[in-house]
Parts: sequence; C-alpha cells; structure tokens
Amino acid sequence: MNASAHTATARPSRSAFVAACAEVLGAAHVLTDPHDTAPFLTDWRGRYTGEACAVLLPANTEQVAAVVRLAREYRVATVPQGGNTGLAGGATPDASGLQAVVSLKRLNRIRGVDPHNNTITVEAGVVLAEIQARAAAEQRLFALSLAAEGSCTIGGNLSTNAGGTGVLRYGNTRELCLGLEVVTPHGEIWDGLRALRKDNTGYDLRDLYIGAEGTLGIITAAVMKLHPAPVAQVTALAGLASPHAALDFLAMAQRHAGALLTGFELMSDFSLRLVGRHFGQMRYPFAEPHAQTVLLELSDSESEAHARTLFERLMEEAIEAGIVEDAVVAENLAQSRAFWDLREHIPLAQAEEGLNIKQDISVPISSIGRFIEETDALIAQAAPGARMVTFGHLGDGNLHYNVQAPEGVDPQAFLAGYQKRINALVYEQVHAHRGSISAEHGLGQLKVNEAMRYKSPVEVRLMQTIKAALDPENLMNPGKVVPARD
Repeated sequence: MNASAHTATARPSRSAFVAACAEVLGAAHVLTDPHDTAPFLTDWRGRYTGEACAVLLPANTEQVAAVVRLAREYRVATVPQGGNTGLAGGATPDASGLQAVVSLKRLNRIRGVDPHNNTITVEAGVVLAEIQARAAAEQRLFALSLAAEGSCTIGGNLSTNAGGTGVLRYGNTRELCLGLEVVTPHGEIWDGLRALRKDNTGYDLRDLYIGAEGTLGIITAAVMKLHPAPVAQVTALAGLASPHAALDFLAMAQRHAGALLTGFELMSDFSLRLVGRHFGQMRYPFAEPHAQTVLLELSDSESEAHARTLFERLMEEAIEAGIVEDAVVAENLAQSRAFWDLREHIPLAQAEEGLNIKQDISVPISSIGRFIEETDALIAQAAPGARMVTFGHLGDGNLHYNVQAPEGVDPQAFLAGYQKRINALVYEQVHAHRGSISAEHGLGQLKVNEAMRYKSPVEVRLMQTIKAALDPENLMNPGKVVPARD
C-alpha cells in the first residue's frame, strides 16, 4: 500500500494519536504549538520545511517503542530526528501535517565505557563532541569527526553513515559501530548491543540499519569502537598545481606514513579565497597562490619527534619530485587548529557568499583528477563564469563538488536557471566514473529519485523488497532513501 493511502486513513485519528502519545510521554514532551515545533520542521540548510501533527520527545527506548506502536495503531508515519544537521532533508517531515517527528534528543546518556574492549555504549541522542570528550577522558580516541560535531548526534551519524575527516584511517561510521539497539516498525526492541568484533551467526542486521535514515527502524543506542589516543598529531598544508599532483602526493604520503596518515583533505584555491573573503582573520596560508591545497595529518603513537621526522622526509621528497610546490607544518596545537579551521569554514564561507549548488559525491580515488578536470570544463560550458568550490576527503574519494554563481549574478536566479542542468551534468559524470551521487550526506528526500535512476532494476527491487518486508505499511520515514513499491 502506498503512502497516500495511509495519509487518508490517518487524518481522522491524528488528534487521538497525539492524545495517546501525551499519556505515554507526558504532555510536556508532545509538542503541537507552532512556536514549539518550528525548530524541528525545517532542515539545517533551510531547503525543506514540513508540517507535523506533533513533535514527540521520548526519554528512553521503551518510550520510543511505545510511540511506534501507537503510530502503527493510528497509521501515522514517523520521522526520526537527531540534531537536525542533515543536508539531504532526511529528518524533515512532508507538508501534509500528518506525520509525527520523533526527536531523540532526550536519549542522551552514555551508558558505559569499556577501556579494555575499546568500546563506548551511547544512546542515539548523544552529541558527537560529547562522545569524543568522554573517550578522551579515558585516554581513548573516538575517531568520527566532522564540522557539525558540536550539534549532530550519533543516531543521525549512524542513520546517514557519516564520513568525516578520519575515514582514510578509521573508516565511515559503519566501520566504527559494533552493535545497535533498534525499535522496529512493529514497536519491538531489537537488542543488538553486542560489543563483538567477530559475530558470524547470521544476517548482518546492524549494517542494514546503518545508512537507512530511519526507513527500516529507529536506532536508539549503539556500541561504538574506540582507539588508543595518539601521543602526537602533526598537521601540515601543502600547495600543489593540480588534483593529479594531489593524488601522487597521497600515494607518497601513504608510502611514508602508512596507517599514521589519518587526514588528507583537498581544497581548491577558490575555496580558500572564499574563506579569506568572509572570515578575514583566516589568512591564505601561502605567499603565492596554488591551484590546490592539501591538509594532511599524522597521528603517531610513538612521539611528536617521530611524526615530525616522517613529515620532513615526506615533504623533502615531494618537493624534490616537483609534486609539492610549497608546504607549511603546524608548529603547535593552535596552528594545527587554525589549519583545520580553514577547511571547516569553507561551507560557512559558501553560505555567506550566497546560495549555491552543492554536491556530495564519490568516485574511485584514481579518477578524482580526471573527474574534476572533465566536469569543471563541462560546467564552464553550461554555466559560463560559474565558480567551483571543490574540497573534500581525497583519501577516500569523497568530494564536496559545489558550484557558486558567477561574480555579480544573483544566486537565487542562478539556481533557478542552472541547478537542474548542473545536477544532471554532475550526476552523469559521476555515473560515467562509476561513482556515487551521495557519499556521506545520505539520500533523504533530496536525491532519492535521482539515486534510483542510476541503480539497476535488480538493485532497486532488492531495496524495495527489504523496505516492504520490514515496514509493510510504509510508516517509517516514508519518501526517503527508496521509493515505496507500488
């Protein structure tokens, strides 16, 4: 049955559903006043705004399960939400006013840390930075790190399989998770909080829920991996002539540093110029311009001296080979933080510059140079004067490949005239390079239809079959990730 059929059935009973939820959660935790619900109904970028019959704030897993059972009884679709920092509209309800947002912000306990097992068990509403801090207090590292870490929650990170800056060494969120607790579409609780690195006893349900954006169930808690805290972290910026040189530099850095190489970020010249334009305190790091800048970081378990020696050897060889044109190594923690601030302020500078066309794509690492050159040329033909803001995690093939309006052109008018054309062009290029149109931001409602275009009929049917089997009434975040089967 499709979503519209449920919508028609749900309309007469939504007030009864809200009243029933108030009995379970307490009236103070069932929000219906527009002033109270507004922060939950618009996505972080302001691209999507929906309506909801209520915003529900359960305090624990049992209350989440009770809410889901009520939603099934009253045929109300639920939209789970964490920190509401998503970039694809995956946590925003539709415009019908018949869906209910289930905010997990009150599920914010760290249930325990096991230093010997190198694990931490956390509820879905725990903010990412809090997990990092708790790990650090135990002389451990929680390796997931991204710009929104002060407000995003681990449930949202898991639901979108977030990447971040440490993927090169530690992997995506999926690789950092050992076990999950999930409320199923039937309101049952699956306790999969196993802190095991080996468990070969059947289908991997954990991986099924990670990246599903709440369409198969609601993640309420997780067991996450920790790592020994590095003794030293050394950061550097390197100026290069092209993305091809950056790939050669990556290969050289991996040969010199191996697993010590934990960050390798690519930033175009215009990306850094944009940061300097809108954040004057952040100066361009080199005396001369370079087409590309790489931010790289080594995390060493031996000593800072050992890491710096590696860096010196790497930079000397790279400069002698003509791969790196100029380089600067951070002398202290403050300078290292300043280097990362340059990288993390690129999206903020874009926002200050005006509306832009954002792409979160991945291609095989070896294809990045060709992808950028080819696609830049095609966009220059399609939208003369468009400015390319290209940056991302070169070490894992993930690019934030963004297009800013030409200088002096109204950004809103530029998007209206060029967004569909540029999106189609970029997606075709990604497909030609056997890449993905969503690398770490998820599909949400932004890219669900486009993603299905580039999947084989077999893959689409498999995804729809899984969705229909686990959520036959299509009440779990409908319209996201995969279209409902007719």
